[in-house]
Amino acid sequence: MKVLSQNTAFGGMQGVFSHDSDACQGEMTFAVYVPPKATQEPCPVVWYLSGLTCTHANVMEKGEYRRMAAELGLIIVCPDTSPRGNDVPDELTNWKMGKGASFYLDATEKPWAEHYQMYTYITEELPNFIAQHFRVDMDRQGIFGHSMGGHGAMTIALKNPDRFRSCSAFAPIVQPSTADWSAPALEKYLGADRSSWRPYDACTLVEDGARFPEFLIDQGKADSFLEDGLRPWLFEEAIKGTGIGLTLRMHERYDHSYYFISTFMDDHLRWHAERLA
Repeated sequence: MKVLSQNTAFGGMQGVFSHDSDACQGEMTFAVYVPPKATQEPCPVVWYLSGLTCTHANVMEKGEYRRMAAELGLIIVCPDTSPRGNDVPDELTNWKMGKGASFYLDATEKPWAEHYQMYTYITEELPNFIAQHFRVDMDRQGIFGHSMGGHGAMTIALKNPDRFRSCSAFAPIVQPSTADWSAPALEKYLGADRSSWRPYDACTLVEDGARFPEFLIDQGKADSFLEDGLRPWLFEEAIKGTGIGLTLRMHERYDHSYYFISTFMDDHLRWHAERLA
């Protein structure tokens, strides 16, 4: 593990690290905030998945999570949004595909399959790496994210209900298989057979029997992507009669930016802390 930076914040440590990834066939970067409580005992870990065009740095620099994470005793892990490097396939003129736009899936189609194994990276390789190097209680894990990262968090939780105790999302893409800005990426990563898309779509996962106890979703009503890409009401409809709980909060005047995320970050961290206690 390479230490790229370490800074003290609210008595804890904010670090940025990199390591060689077998899953993604290259060097991956991630950020970890370790609260002061971790010097005394293992702490629960909450995974934050960022959105399209982002890296680990967006939430680390603008998400304003450290004060509350220190107070609650939460370790926050912020992975990158895709593999990186000169040999990693990309579409330079398409921000919805390639670097920064992995959709947290395991690609099966060329040229993407060699490097774009982000589901395996997030659910297997990076957790094992974090458990080796940080004082975490891996029996207490939560996951949340924004936009594409909200999609990733919800699908990962639905497929791994025995691992995660809590899940929340800011403005998630709840049905990427039918959204204009995500369906083309799913086809390129996974092929034209739409049945292979279903494990990476929160609504279709629920239709196919996946379950998770409850979700918290915050969504801004002034979000320019609300009608065409996000559509949280589709997930609200999908879970009817399933027993899945949903707290969906729609906020006047809030958009898709980190001003929105930072406003409600404390609420999400408290949500996770209560369920990870």
